[in-house]
Amino acid sequence: MTDTARTARTGVPERPTLDGLEESWARRWQEDGTYAFDRTKQRSDVYAIDTPPPTVSGELHMGHVFSYTHTDTVARFQRMRGRTVFYPMGWDDNGLPTERRVQNVYGVRPDPSLPYDPDWQPPAGPVGDDARKNPTAVSRRNFIELCELLTADDEQVFEALWRRLGLSVDWSLTYTTIGRVARATSQRAFLRNLARGEAYQAEAPTLWDVGFATAVAQAELEDRERPGAYHRLRFTGPDGREVLIDTTRPELLPACVALVCHPDDERYADLVGTSVRTPVFGVEVPVRAHPLADPAKGTGIAMVCTFGDLTDVTWWRELQLDTRVVIGRDGRLLPEPPAGVPAQPYAALAGQPVNGARRTLVELLRDAGDLVGAPRPISHPVKFYERGDRPLEIVSTRQWYLRNGGRDAGLRAELLARGAELRWVPEHMKHRYDHWVGGLTGDWLVSRQRFFGVPVPVWYRLDDAGEPDWSQPLTPPEAMLPIDPSSDAPPGYDEAQRGVPGGFVGDPDVLDTWATSSLSPQIVGGWETDPDLFGRVFPMDLRPQGQEIIRTWLFATVVRAHQEFGVLPWRDTVLSGWILDPDRKKMSKSKGNVVTPMALLEQHGSDAVRYWAANGRPGMDLAFDPAQIKVGRRLATKLLNASKFALGLGAADALRAPATEPLDTAMLAELTGVVGTATAAFDAYDHTAALQATESFFWRFCDDYIELVKERAYGTGAGADSARAALATALSVQLRLFAPFLPFVTEEVWSWWRYGSVHRATWPTTYEVGRAIQAPGDPELLRLAADALGQVRRAKSERKLSMKAEVPLAEALGPAALLDRLMLVTDDVRAAGRIGKLDLLPDRTGELVIACAF
Repeated sequence: MTDTARTARTGVPERPTLDGLEESWARRWQEDGTYAFDRTKQRSDVYAIDTPPPTVSGELHMGHVFSYTHTDTVARFQRMRGRTVFYPMGWDDNGLPTERRVQNVYGVRPDPSLPYDPDWQPPAGPVGDDARKNPTAVSRRNFIELCELLTADDEQVFEALWRRLGLSVDWSLTYTTIGRVARATSQRAFLRNLARGEAYQAEAPTLWDVGFATAVAQAELEDRERPGAYHRLRFTGPDGREVLIDTTRPELLPACVALVCHPDDERYADLVGTSVRTPVFGVEVPVRAHPLADPAKGTGIAMVCTFGDLTDVTWWRELQLDTRVVIGRDGRLLPEPPAGVPAQPYAALAGQPVNGARRTLVELLRDAGDLVGAPRPISHPVKFYERGDRPLEIVSTRQWYLRNGGRDAGLRAELLARGAELRWVPEHMKHRYDHWVGGLTGDWLVSRQRFFGVPVPVWYRLDDAGEPDWSQPLTPPEAMLPIDPSSDAPPGYDEAQRGVPGGFVGDPDVLDTWATSSLSPQIVGGWETDPDLFGRVFPMDLRPQGQEIIRTWLFATVVRAHQEFGVLPWRDTVLSGWILDPDRKKMSKSKGNVVTPMALLEQHGSDAVRYWAANGRPGMDLAFDPAQIKVGRRLATKLLNASKFALGLGAADALRAPATEPLDTAMLAELTGVVGTATAAFDAYDHTAALQATESFFWRFCDDYIELVKERAYGTGAGADSARAALATALSVQLRLFAPFLPFVTEEVWSWWRYGSVHRATWPTTYEVGRAIQAPGDPELLRLAADALGQVRRAKSERKLSMKAEVPLAEALGPAALLDRLMLVTDDVRAAGRIGKLDLLPDRTGELVIACAF
């Protein structure tokens, strides 16, 4: 704690203010290394946090402030409990969001066929709509350089905001998911997955985002309600029998490979095992039975196409049907029909986008008399990539997969067991994990057909005809990592052999961004590069994150740690809720109701914004409420002014002296309970309960105790000494209780009268507070005295008198036992109420009544 030793007391300023505290203390903390991780400590003394790396593809918003503040309160609490806190910050800068942002800002698109142009310069500033609609083609390397340029700028802005918010991270531990360390870690983990048979390559139906031109994984899907229409098509069965099919995707008719009905559906039982002919194309397709067919949906018999949706894929795989692919990676119908489909009717569809092909085929059906009735409008869920804006298609592609239990019941059971080992806060969030793992239908697709990401670290031999040998990928030694197969040659080859028969070709794909982010503990913990550090921080203590990425980040991180180390990557996980707008709708960029934080931080101060955030419990939604931020500002201001007042009474010199008077011991006895409540709440990751207990006591301390005791504290003698001692202990303890929530104002006040940083001070204990009480304290005595004083003040207010007005005579009525207790504090009540004489009249009323005579 070298910063503690050299940070001197500054004294109480004449006019304390909240303004400017963020800049001065953020700079001081950095200079003093207040939050630096001490890597000499043993693992038992370390508290390690696997901090979420925010996506660097735009602006941080209040949702980020909300959740990251929660984590920071935990970090500060653990640090004050004597742990050295491993609290890094990362930037998730690779992947599709960054590429989309670069395309929109600079009006460019990557074209891998173009050569690198070292002299190419991007536009000086953001471009207009015309440039976005007609982007300039640049080489892959030029595009990646633009991504690196833009993310570097964004990361500086993000760091400035986090520092302004007061996050107590160790900035020397910052990493990026596209950085050299992250690339090497990601590639090393992939190669080990490959060596153990956990990574494999397959040609298979793939969910495809046409806009981003890449495959996406099951975990990245979301259903969006979209308008559509049911079209009733007439197929021709044996002996000319009419078989009617309802479909929302008539454009896939040339991809039809079967009709499917339920095994128990008597309407179609005689058709099963026969074949029918498709309208327009006249292709013969079989009729099969499968339990997934829904007799109540449409006509009860469905058209199977390769591929319209995931159910089609299931039917195609389990019924071993033919493959007729008609939609290409660009979202248009392929120029040539699939095998067995006549070219003449297909020619009208070739090259058309999906919607255009749908309109054309509907006209062909209508002309042929095979469209029965008019299309019937519906609204139905359509699958999208979570970041995309066009419906997904299913195309057949060669991709890399990681085993995740989707096709392995044994592995699924192991991963469910890992979820049961994990401490979930709140506990009910575990059900989301279980539901996701239990419902997996396939392995994790980890390859992406994009550019700004971690390259898949393999090459392929080319045979004499120049065709790649997919079955035996060439891999680099780990010492060679990170590598880029598009520019690095595999061992035993040179660059001249790239792309020629007998030579090699690099894998053109990059890894899914989650395939790198899922290794965040390994990346920042120094896996294989810093074994000493890794042994001190892994497995980590805490994973804080959003509930919406349980199925992606949390599950994927569990998968990687389980495969590589056979352990959970952390002990606890805390899930945050949503930020809602004033209408209690979830804030999101797509809805346009997002609030960005910097203006609020500048207007109200960071402590005020943190106060608002800390009022949201883990897993619970919180509405954005500027009024609550103002309450936080008032609280910080009151803490500033009440501290100045207490220190002005001489409290600073009375620290560690005993409190002897009944009112003082009563206040400290209540504070003992607050310390216990706040500590237990933090141990349970309930920062909100800790704040509420602390804040509630603080207002009673200001409004009741200080008002009752200040006259005595101004004096001399044993009573005054006791008051100042109680004030000193209470102020010291409350500053530390508030420190995780209001780091700037508490540090400021601490610097007036204590050495070092409040954030390196020890967390208060019930023993510490109890030690300051010379005699047993009665917490209810403070409430009783406050009640008496409050009645005196109300009497003055009703008569429109000043609170400083004298009360010549007052009578206290109530049960004898109650008045006996009140007698212990009558001197303080008389002084605070300016009462000349206070008579106690027992057993006249059932509760305390203070009658004032003026």
